[in-house]
Amino acid sequence: MFGNNNDRDNSYGGGRNSAPINVGEEHDVKIEDVGRDGDGIVRIEGFVIFVKGAKVDDEVKIRINSTRRNFAFAGIVE
Repeated sequence: MFGNNNDRDNSYGGGRNSAPINVGEEHDVKIEDVGRDGDGIVRIEGFVIFVKGAKVDDEVKIRINSTRRNFAFAGIVE
């Protein structure tokens, strides 16, 4: 009953082996927040993506540039 159940883990990565996004994919998103370095932040399926040059409430198309275990980097498609 109190054992480790990764399916109920609310943080990204609980029991998962890969990100819900892939390098090169494009997504239409609305920027939710700003990171400490000024990059826009959006989440796809709870997975954090930093978007260089984006501001809160921007609605943009992004392209995934690179992924890490718990987050990714993307740029705005022009």
